[in-house]
Order: sequence, then structure tokens, then C-alpha cells
Amino acid sequence: MRSNLLLHAIAKPESLPTLSLHDWDCLLPQARRSGVVAKLYTSLEAQGQLDRIPPQVQPHLEAAAIIATEHERRSRWECNRIQRALFDLPSLDFPVILLKGAAYVMAGLPCARGRLVSDVDIMVPKSSLSTLETALTQHGWESVKKADYDDHYYRQWMHELPPLRHRLRGTVVDVHHTILPTTSRLKPDPAQLIAASRPLPGTPFRVFAPTDMVLHSVAHAFHDGELANPLRDLLDLHQLLSHFSAHEPDFWDTLPQRARQLHLGRPLFYGLRYAQRFLGTPVPAAVTRALQPCAPPWPTRLLMDRLLTAITLTEQPRRMGPATARWLLYIRSHWLRMPPLLLARHLTTKATARLRSRA
Repeated sequence: MRSNLLLHAIAKPESLPTLSLHDWDCLLPQARRSGVVAKLYTSLEAQGQLDRIPPQVQPHLEAAAIIATEHERRSRWECNRIQRALFDLPSLDFPVILLKGAAYVMAGLPCARGRLVSDVDIMVPKSSLSTLETALTQHGWESVKKADYDDHYYRQWMHELPPLRHRLRGTVVDVHHTILPTTSRLKPDPAQLIAASRPLPGTPFRVFAPTDMVLHSVAHAFHDGELANPLRDLLDLHQLLSHFSAHEPDFWDTLPQRARQLHLGRPLFYGLRYAQRFLGTPVPAAVTRALQPCAPPWPTRLLMDRLLTAITLTEQPRRMGPATARWLLYIRSHWLRMPPLLLARHLTTKATARLRSRA
């Protein structure tokens, strides 16, 4: 079970105090690669079991927890600075929705604890992009994409503006107008997401409704993303499902219906399938049955099972190695993101630009 040690530790954190030093020698490098060492700390802290961990291990967990706490602090401060920029607008007549890590932190969700947050993602109606971009630019943010083609690529085809980095703090804000690229095969209606969003008390921000937060998580991981870190994505999903199913009436009843409304049944099928498989997430049988029409054909399902297993159980000997699996998932993400001709044109343009820069 050495190859499954990390999955077992995350799914059953009560087993952590029973691990030997040799187990920790195997576990910590895997957890560090997946960015979840601080999650182990928060699990032990919640159980009151930190003092039962070997003293040689405790500094590693504590250091990761300090880093995660700093990430959370920076995320809160960046939201505060965005809020300051919004206050300078003549009037805030459009919704500003926090996404992903920033939403988890500001909403106080359990999955925010011990989570590393690399940037702040927000979403506004497409008609308000220029207003918000101007406000952020006046407060020190500037585009990180200087080439004309890169700027055009984001504004014409993507679901967000070019990333904005603050010139003093170096922090990055991604401003979205929907949750998937406009060229994507799936096109969830952003107006429905905005209409169902909920206000965040004490701030000008909003967050997605619980079902939509889950659907955004699976869409980001299993349609728009490259699954470079599937364990962290699945852990986010596991904790969101656990929290909302316990605190939101009719959550499981409405989740498949909402997925159909937003055309996100396939990503939700994948997310629930692998959360169950790798983390033991409890999913009602009725929900699994409701998503069967969204399941891919069995050859595709079998291939995805092998790819996800290869990159999640990285220590297990197998015929298909992690590098091959990651490359295939990278190709898949681009295939889903753009139609073939546009994808060929984009990749050719980027390859040509790289060759010119080297020359």
C-alpha cells in the first residue's frame, strides 16, 4: 500500500498518528509534490493529534502550515485591495464574484484551510470588463502579456482578460467573464451563474451558489485544466461536497439538475467518479444514476481511468508512466479548449514566436 499511502492519509486522516517514521519518509515527499502537506497539518490539528506525530516530522508540517496561512493572508489582503479599487468607481452597478481559492477563503469554507492560493480569480459580466480593468490598472495592476498576439488571444478567445500583476506586490488577479473559454466545446451560461450567486456579507463581492461552486471546480479540473495536480483538485472537490451536503438542503438533489442546465454533466461525472475512487467521497447512488447519460463511451472512460491513476498514484509501477499520462492530458485539455483549426493556428503561432525569440 505504499503507493496509496498519501490517498489513504487524506481520505482517513485519523490514521496519521499511527504512521511510523518510515511511513512519513514515504508520505511527505508525495504530499509536498501535491501541495497538500498543510492539509495534513490541519487534519491533525482538527483532531487534536499533533502531539502524537513524531517530533522529526512536526517541523515539516508546521512549516507547510505557516506557508499556507501566509497564502490565506495574502489572498485576503489582495481582495481588500481589489475592494479599495472598486470603491473608487463612481458606482458599482455590476456584480463582482470571487472564484476558486479566493472564494473559499473569503467565504470561510473548510477547504480553504491549509490550501495554497497562487492568485485571486474574480468574475464580472463581460460588459463590465473594461470598467474593472481600468479601475485595477489605476491601482497598480498591469497586464503580464506584452505581445500583441497573446493579448489578442485572451481577449478574443479566452474566458478572462490577460493576467494582471501588481507592479509593487507581484500578486496576480485573473478577471473572468465566464468559467470556460469562449472557444470551448462546453458553454455554460455566465448569466445563470451570476443570477444564482450569493452576496458575501461585509464586502462588495459575491460567490457562486454551492452547486455552481462545485460545478466550477469540476469544469476547471476536468474540462479546462490539464490535471497537472489532480489530487489537490479532487481534495477541493471532496471537501466542497462534504461541506455542502451537510449544510445545504437538497444539495444532492439539485446538483445533477444544475449540471444539465449548465451543460456540465460530463465534468461532474468525472469529478464524482474520481473523488469516489481516490478519496472515498460518499456520493448517493441516485446522483450516480442521474449522471449516467453524461458518461463518456467506455473506451474513453477506461483511458481516463488509466491516465488519472497514472498521475495520482505516481509511486506505483505501471505500463503507462506519469510523464506520458500528463502529456496526453495536456493534449486533451487543448483539444477540448479549441476547435482543431484554431488550435493548430494557435500552436503554430506560439511555436514560431518561441523559435524567433531563441534566434
